[in-house]
Amino acid sequence: MAQGEITTVTGPKDKALVALALLFGLGGAVAYQVFSSEDFFIRLALVLGGVVAAAVTFFVSPVGRRFVSFSKASVEEAKLVVWPERKEAIQMTVVVFVFVLVMSIFLLATDSILEWVFYDLILGWVS
Repeated sequence: MAQGEITTVTGPKDKALVALALLFGLGGAVAYQVFSSEDFFIRLALVLGGVVAAAVTFFVSPVGRRFVSFSKASVEEAKLVVWPERKEAIQMTVVVFVFVLVMSIFLLATDSILEWVFYDLILGWVS
């Protein structure tokens, strides 16, 4: 598979395995409700059994293997990220705060001037 190529579930086997995984997960949730009169730990075991069966079914399917491969590649890519040093991060944060402060003052001044021009000079409404 070429880098950047997008693949989807196409074959009937892929679709069947994904559907089966969904049914296992849904079956665990339904079993929890159906056996509401049973002990909590039995119901919890049914849910966990459904989740485990769904996970195993999904991860043995071609879609699950592609997902695992994609996840591993994503983790490797995340390891390549270069994070800024503490000093650099603080400097960038200060720059952002100063910009926000300057922009706030500019917008306050612009709003006040426009309010004065429209309401006091043009319309003659004294507030």
